[in-house]
Amino acid sequence: MNVRDLTGSIVALVTPFHADGSVNFDKLGELIDFHLANHTDALLILGTTGESSTMSHEEDDAVCEYTVKRVAGRIPVIAGSGSNCTQTMVEKSLSFQRLGADGLLLITPYYNKTNEEGMYLHFKTVADAVDIPCILYNVPGRTGCSISEDVIRRLSVHPNIMGIKEASGNLSYATNIARYVSDSFRMYSGNDDIVLPMMALGSSGVISVSANIIPQQTHDMVVHYLEGRPGEALAIQLKYLDVIHDLFMEVNPVPVKEAMNLMGMEVGGYRLPLTYMAEAHRAVLKSAMEAAGILG
Repeated sequence: MNVRDLTGSIVALVTPFHADGSVNFDKLGELIDFHLANHTDALLILGTTGESSTMSHEEDDAVCEYTVKRVAGRIPVIAGSGSNCTQTMVEKSLSFQRLGADGLLLITPYYNKTNEEGMYLHFKTVADAVDIPCILYNVPGRTGCSISEDVIRRLSVHPNIMGIKEASGNLSYATNIARYVSDSFRMYSGNDDIVLPMMALGSSGVISVSANIIPQQTHDMVVHYLEGRPGEALAIQLKYLDVIHDLFMEVNPVPVKEAMNLMGMEVGGYRLPLTYMAEAHRAVLKSAMEAAGILG
């Protein structure tokens, strides 16, 4: 499987929990099967949406191993191995590679941050250490720092760096880095509300939170655009726009897990400091889902 050619909808998969907070592997298997049946093009596990920041390394490994075995090569599995400690990111990346992940998602160094050279070396060190493709992850709203255009230019030619998940929401920034998009360096939208503008800039698809609840629709939207049907793609983007916005009225992944539970998917709750959605917000989300036809 050549993950470097990946296009379409990559779901940023939630991690389902039991009532006691442990990982619900049976439910994880159901979610994987759900995405396979609904034409999701790849799975991203252990990202922000997967709550990896509150999980142990042993739990991360267990989720990766289980997912790889359940998917059994049918679609790519990308594992979020990011850390603000470069050495930890190297160790997690090598572990996920050993467990069979097809690719890695590498985040910027949050909290401690760094200067330009440190940012470059943070990613290069991991890319030098592994043999599977890496996707950079730019999400300054979460990390407090951004990858500069010049660092992206330097990293875009690394043989083990296949692209970037661009989640700043800044189309001017995305336009500037689009000049480095090529057959060997792809860009993926990290924002569900601007998938089509990002694809107009050359993105190959989206790494999506909303695909947890509308997987087929998200896949179809990207395929319509790539196959020259922008009007049909736009209709899908606009139909679910209110739901997409409401999935971020509280910190991700709180609303999307609430949405999945409203759909009867029973993915459980959260680990502190994340906790349940305010009831007023939950009512707004439910109403938007009903208006979009997601809930009967």
